[in-house]
This record gives sequence, C-alpha cells and structure tokens, in this order.
Amino acid sequence: MRIGGLQKTSVIDFPGRLACTVFTQGCNFACPFCHNKDLVGGKEVELVGEDYFFKFLKKRKDILEGVCITGGEPCLQPGLLDFCKKIKETGLTIKLDTNGSRPETLEELLKEKVLDMVAMDVKGQFGDYKKITKLKITNYELRIKESIRTILESGVEYEFRTTVVPELHDKTSLVKLAARLRQDYGEVNWVLQKFRASQNCLDKRYRKKKSFSDEEMEGFLKAVKKVLPKTTLRV
Repeated sequence: MRIGGLQKTSVIDFPGRLACTVFTQGCNFACPFCHNKDLVGGKEVELVGEDYFFKFLKKRKDILEGVCITGGEPCLQPGLLDFCKKIKETGLTIKLDTNGSRPETLEELLKEKVLDMVAMDVKGQFGDYKKITKLKITNYELRIKESIRTILESGVEYEFRTTVVPELHDKTSLVKLAARLRQDYGEVNWVLQKFRASQNCLDKRYRKKKSFSDEEMEGFLKAVKKVLPKTTLRV
C-alpha cells in the first residue's frame, strides 16, 4: 500500500463515525478540480509506512470507530484487500472512497465483506467522463456502471456523489444525470457536493475558480429531487 497521507481524526469523512483517513497515492483520473494534486500523478510524496499506521491504529482503536480509505484511487493498490482485512482485525469499520473505475476490485472487497460503506464519485453524465476526468480507457462507461450496480447489489451502506463544478456541470446536465441514474438503478442515494477552489487543485485554473453560490446549489437540488427524491446537498 502506498499511503501518501494520514489524517488522524475526522468527523466528516465517515458519516456517523469518528474516523481516521488514509490517503493512497496514485490515480488513473486527472480531474482538474481534484483537491489532492500530490496524490494523483507520478510525483513522489513522502509515504506513510504500514507499520507506522497499524501502530497508530492499535493505540487509537478504542477511540476511533472507523477508517476511511481514500486517495488518489485506493482500488489501484494491489495490497488493498489485505490492508482492509488487517484493519477489520482491530474491530474498526471501513469506508472506501472510489471513482468506480475498478469494478473487479470493488466486487472482491465486497465479497470478502471488509467494507462497511462505499462512497463512489459519479463525475457527471457518462458521455462527459473523458472531458471531466481525462480518462484514457475506452470502456469507461461499462466499468462505471458495473461499479454502481455492484455497490447496489451488495447491500452495503453507500452514497453516490457528484462534485458540481462551474463549466463542467449545470442544471440541465445534472437533471439528465439524475434521470439516467433513476432509469438504470431506481431511487439511489445521491449527494451533490459544492466545488470549492483550493490551492491544492490539480489544474491551476481551478485554484481560483468561482464556485456556484449556495442559492444556485439549492436550485440544482430542487430540480434534481423531482427526479431523484433521495438526493441531498453538501455545501
């Protein structure tokens, strides 16, 4: 496992649980608005050793309730399953954040019952994925859709989420995406997240990009909920 960072305490990354957050290094997407630019590409970052992590976990396991594994893209890590099994041995729960590009890895993790929650990014309309993510694989739509179905069929706690970014999303595209999700999967749990500019964004142009206002986000939510009533807003 290439652990590029460790947040020792979080009350927001794993809903309803006090958790620590593990950031894995490496991602096969290059979303310009990504807030973890140092974890995305080939740039070397100072890694956190697994021995250090599990010593920390042993000390804090009576305080923490869970571990959030995020990235980068955790499902690129060849040792992810064993890493999760070792965490489960401590009695802690696990939430995985994923972009959904590795459905075979998701299926394995869910089959082994090491995940207690999965949060999967749905970047936008499937036809917009190449524009949004700079994704190079050709069968991306099939892979993303397979991951969605795998999560839903597992029965595990989940959320699908879309970071709403000016120039990449608007009310029309969000409503169309909601309709597609409803048509293919029924009433799913979907979260609209407000993009916020950060100096750590992958693309320099997004480090000062203006966000949608709270009022605009509320308008998107109102329009989308007519199609997907379980949609919520995170600003």
